[in-house]
Amino acid sequence: MDPYIKEKAQKIKEKTEGDICNHCLGRKFSNDLEGPGNPLRGMEVREIMSKEGEEFNSINPCVICGDLFQKLEIAADKVENKIKSLDLEYFSFLVGSKVDSKLIKKDEELNNCLNLDVESIKREINRELGKILEERLNTEVDFDNPQIVINADFRQGEPKIRIQINPLFLEGRYKKLIRGIPQTKWPCRKCRGKGCEGCNFTGKMYLETVEELISEPAHKMTRSKESKFHGAGREDIDVRMLGTGRPFVLEIKEPRRRVLNLDILQKEINEINEGKVEVLDLKYSVRSRKAEIKTSSPDTYKIYQALVELKDEITEDDLKNLKTLTLIKQRTPIRVSHRRADKIREREVMDIQYEIIDSKIIKLIIKGQGGLYIKELISGDEERTQPNVSQVLGTPANCTELDVLEVGI
Repeated sequence: MDPYIKEKAQKIKEKTEGDICNHCLGRKFSNDLEGPGNPLRGMEVREIMSKEGEEFNSINPCVICGDLFQKLEIAADKVENKIKSLDLEYFSFLVGSKVDSKLIKKDEELNNCLNLDVESIKREINRELGKILEERLNTEVDFDNPQIVINADFRQGEPKIRIQINPLFLEGRYKKLIRGIPQTKWPCRKCRGKGCEGCNFTGKMYLETVEELISEPAHKMTRSKESKFHGAGREDIDVRMLGTGRPFVLEIKEPRRRVLNLDILQKEINEINEGKVEVLDLKYSVRSRKAEIKTSSPDTYKIYQALVELKDEITEDDLKNLKTLTLIKQRTPIRVSHRRADKIREREVMDIQYEIIDSKIIKLIIKGQGGLYIKELISGDEERTQPNVSQVLGTPANCTELDVLEVGI
């Protein structure tokens, strides 16, 4: 018999008076004995000590865990019932647990006394419950991206179960075909979303948003109630999003259905919102895409189509001067100064094309670095944008209609 094993076992017996279960005993020998599993290690230690004439008790509750490991099957029963009652569709899970702090302290004190570096009792609880549930649910544990997280609370006798349903992420591009619709919900300024006469008790500044028009059919198909819309920037309310559309990620919270026919969902969204909003290239996505599509503005580009009204008539030769617009310095526009830091930003005009509609109206196609304010590039915004279209053409210019044609990320 290994003297080290015997000495350690004797110390554990002394500290626990022999009242220790196979899980907690085997855990202390996880670096010394082969498994599989701590219960088998615990049994092996008992057999070794029994041959030496030293017996561990098997009648009294474990002084470390209080026989908590005997409750894992009960917890698994409750998990199955909970999942059934929620009518969940899922293909991966992860287990978490809460245990009495006194229990954790006892386990750590024994480790410290013996100078042991072994796994914690919570980690074993999570692993063992996970193994039981893998077999019962016929589903694998996923440590990185679980679709549900099963939380078992063992602090007050009978285990209590809570199921955390992780979000489902969908990604696509949207086109906004009409003006007057914001991208996301705006709470009413008067009641701050509570509902008042001013907003007809909707709590919203605008009845429809791109977010809601896209998310409501998705909620119905996934049997969810809430979602969060993540766009690659946003257009103003009076600006259309045309061309190839704007990238977005829809984060659907607590979905009870995950297997979706995305072709049908996209078709439903587009049919319901015909003439308002159109979704393209809808597909499954992942959490990391939320941040990726929000890549900092200077690293992106956008292509705009602007209808511009001029105070004075201009000629084709006058318009050639627009090609001199390259590096632009923009102080925070007046219209957003209440919510943006007052600073000067440098942005690039990558390309500009022009067409005369009549003597005082022109159409511009502008490819600009992300973060370039197009309306202010045209008007000059009281000289806060330098140089600008008004300045270059030598006549006040005003953007009367603006469309986004492409968002490059």
